[in-house]
Amino acid sequence: MQKTIFITGASSGLGKTAAKLFQSKDWNVIATMRNPENETELTQLENVTVLKLDVSEKGGLEKTIAEVLESHTVDAVLNNAGYGLVGPLEAFTDEQIRKQIETNLMGVIRVTRAFIPYFREKKEGTFINITSSFGLLGFPACSVYSATKFAVDGFSESLGYELAQFGIKVKVVAPGGIQTDFAGRSLDGAFHESYGKLISKVQEGYSPEQMAGYSKPEDIAAVIFGAATDGKLQLRYIAGKDANALYDERNKIGIENYVQKVKGEFMFYK
Repeated sequence: MQKTIFITGASSGLGKTAAKLFQSKDWNVIATMRNPENETELTQLENVTVLKLDVSEKGGLEKTIAEVLESHTVDAVLNNAGYGLVGPLEAFTDEQIRKQIETNLMGVIRVTRAFIPYFREKKEGTFINITSSFGLLGFPACSVYSATKFAVDGFSESLGYELAQFGIKVKVVAPGGIQTDFAGRSLDGAFHESYGKLISKVQEGYSPEQMAGYSKPEDIAAVIFGAATDGKLQLRYIAGKDANALYDERNKIGIENYVQKVKGEFMFYK
């Protein structure tokens, strides 16, 4: 029987790539995005339904999901919508912080909550939540972004315990750097002159040379597809060589030693 996946944030980057991969594997795909009127690629694919969905708008989100469940049998939900917020904490406005939490955390919680009764009654279903390597370890100038991604990771683990009794799986895919437009369209930030040197060093991670070494979105999408289809009870899937290298180093030398190492790399004044 053909399966169906519901994807948020499918207008570009990893979300669109994942939609294409699942479609190519004979899945029905419900690809959601804030501005579906601008989508010209996914709309041409067979078995792909493109819908409007803004994960930060509770009312519209719940209405859209209810309508989807009236006409589709959904087997998996990919919570992918999100963006980065980079800069020192004291440079951010309350609005920037609120928007980041609304999208990256509350969006995941709302979509998940809307699907739980359906999966519970069905006695099966899979949630796959996209976090980040920065949802497993902290990094300078990513305090709010990491807060949301750490939160989604903890939310996913805790929820997995709740839902296991109903045959529902909750999984996390934590990518490292991806060769997408994340550093452009999907990135917000703020500057504070007191942190100039630190920000300059952080920005090295978004240089063309550094980006060239990151994972291709197709590689991360393959990890997502594996998480959806491998039948395992595995919770976390670390995706990408850089993410695995950082995570392995942190585990090998210990969390506190890793923290001191990163501090040393970014401490310009003693």
